[in-house]
Amino acid sequence: MKIIPAIDLIDGQCVRLTKGDYATKKVYNSNPVEVAKQFEGSGIKYLHLVDLDGAKAQHIVNYKVLEEISHKTQLHIDFGGGLKTDEDLRIAFESGADQVTGGSIAVKDPPKFENWLSKYGAERIILGADCIRRKIAVHGWQEESDMEVVSFIDAYVQKGVRNVVCTDISKDGMLQGPSFELYTEILNKTPLINLIASGGVSRYEELPKLADLGCSAVIIGKAIYEGKITLKQLESFQ
Repeated sequence: MKIIPAIDLIDGQCVRLTKGDYATKKVYNSNPVEVAKQFEGSGIKYLHLVDLDGAKAQHIVNYKVLEEISHKTQLHIDFGGGLKTDEDLRIAFESGADQVTGGSIAVKDPPKFENWLSKYGAERIILGADCIRRKIAVHGWQEESDMEVVSFIDAYVQKGVRNVVCTDISKDGMLQGPSFELYTEILNKTPLINLIASGGVSRYEELPKLADLGCSAVIIGKAIYEGKITLKQLESFQ
C-alpha cells in the first residue's frame, strides 16, 4: 500500500482544515516546498497536493507551488482542487502534476471528465469521490449532491476509471480513524479499482488494516502534522 502525505494549500501555505471547513484553517508551514522535501528525505515517493483556493474559486490557483515542488523534488504528485476546464488541466500537467484528481467536474460535467479520461488515460486521471452522509460533495466540500457514493464510483468504473480517492468528510481532520466500513463496501462492489483511502487516519496501527482491506494507497494529512504518525514509522511501508 502506497503512503501519500497530503499538502493542502491556501495562499501558498501548507494548511489543514477540519471537515473541509475553511473557517477551521490551521497553518502548519508557510513553505510547502520545504515540507515536500522533508517527505522525500524520509523515503516518501508520493504527494497529494490540494489547491483549496482553487477548489473555492473553481479554477486552478496554486500552480506555481506545484511547479516548484515538481522541480525541487522527485515526488510523484497527484494534484487536485478547482480543475474545471481543459486549460486548468493543461496548466496542472505542464506545472508538473503526474496525476490529477477530478471530483466536482465528474459530478457537474460528466462528458468533460470522461473526455479527460479518454484523452489522458485512466492512470493519469483519478476520480475524486468525497462524501458526507454517503452523498457526494462538490466545490471544496461546500455543496452536497444527491449522488450516493458507492453507486457514483461504480458508474465511473463502468466508464473506465481505475483510480479513486474516497474521502469521508465527516472523518477528515478529526483524527478518529478512517471509514473502514465504507471502504469495505466500495471494494466489495468494485474490487478491481485502486482505492485510495483518505480522511481520519489517526495512528499507525490503522495503516495495516487499510492494507488488509485492499486499499492500494492511503492519504495522510493531519496525523503527520500533529505528530500522531511519524515519518520514521512510515518508512516500513516504503
